[in-house]
Amino acid sequence: MAAPDTGAPSATYAARLDAAARLLGQRGIDALLITPGPDLQYLTGSTMSSFERLTCLVVPASGQPRMIVPRLEVAALRGTAFDDLGIVIVPWVDGEDPHGTIIDVIGADARAAIADATPALHVIPLQARLGQPLALATEVLREMRMIKDEAEKTALREAGAAIDRVHARMGEFLRAGRTEAEVAAMITDAIVEEGHTGAAFVIVGSGPHGADPHHEVSDRVIARGDIVVIDIGGPVPAGYFSDCTRTYSIGEPDPAAADRIAILEEAQARAVATARPGATSGQVDAAARDHLAAHSLGEYFVHRTGHGIGLSVHEEPYIMTGGDQVLAEGMAFSIEPGIYLPGEWGARIEDIVILTADGCEPVNRQPHGLTVLPG
Repeated sequence: MAAPDTGAPSATYAARLDAAARLLGQRGIDALLITPGPDLQYLTGSTMSSFERLTCLVVPASGQPRMIVPRLEVAALRGTAFDDLGIVIVPWVDGEDPHGTIIDVIGADARAAIADATPALHVIPLQARLGQPLALATEVLREMRMIKDEAEKTALREAGAAIDRVHARMGEFLRAGRTEAEVAAMITDAIVEEGHTGAAFVIVGSGPHGADPHHEVSDRVIARGDIVVIDIGGPVPAGYFSDCTRTYSIGEPDPAAADRIAILEEAQARAVATARPGATSGQVDAAARDHLAAHSLGEYFVHRTGHGIGLSVHEEPYIMTGGDQVLAEGMAFSIEPGIYLPGEWGARIEDIVILTADGCEPVNRQPHGLTVLPG
């Protein structure tokens, strides 16, 4: 339940709170209601969690922000950025009505925007007391969170380098005769060893399991000749995530499979080359998708090309078919086309890129092609 500062200066959070308040005024919204999660971390540095007891930062369009927090959690705010941000702490105890306290602060007729992941047990009582529907905080914060500042870019580079070091060690872990679960346990340890605070996800999709994009792990024994998809990531101490996928072969691969994965590698490279300010998210998606379709592989690419990343593994912008988001310098997102042949094998290649003034900077540097391991 602690709320440590994630490392940014208090001035950074003060500027973000001020910018959020200005955006509220521009959008005709009276207050942001931010419960624990990535939005609270972005605005204050707090990684505190919340369960049935309501914790909520109230950011008004004008005036001082307030933190509605259970009294037993107030101590967790000491020594954090809250000390410097001028946020008024409003404690409550069991038996009191924290939802009513929020309404007292913002007014029953206020138009409020609430953090997207707020539990329903808080959304419903708040909505019942307000005179108009709640909006989503994304309406206010999406532009701010999509454009990364220099410290955020540095953290994403750190995360990319850390996960690259894990992929560079894959020959230690990925061998014939081991189960996917055994390999995943080794990778999980390595993710922490190489600089993350934990593993957010570990996908080891061997053989036919690689044809399921969101397969995690199983007790399947990896065999020579298998194509294996390894998709891994986690947060570094600053709270920003890595996410990188590479595809491996245990011993020499089937030549037809290798040829198709080479086409996928080119599709991913074309999407990376398309990613630049002024392009749309749909154009980046099309660069990969059209190349696969031209080689009769389009039907095997069954998901979007990418997603934004930062304090969340998945956030805006989303790189998908028909996407009209105009890309801008400072945006960070994955580029990860894949092909999935049901019952046979799958392959995916994923980098995180940060948009520069005239292109993009990949933060992942490991080889992109099919990596053959001795097995």
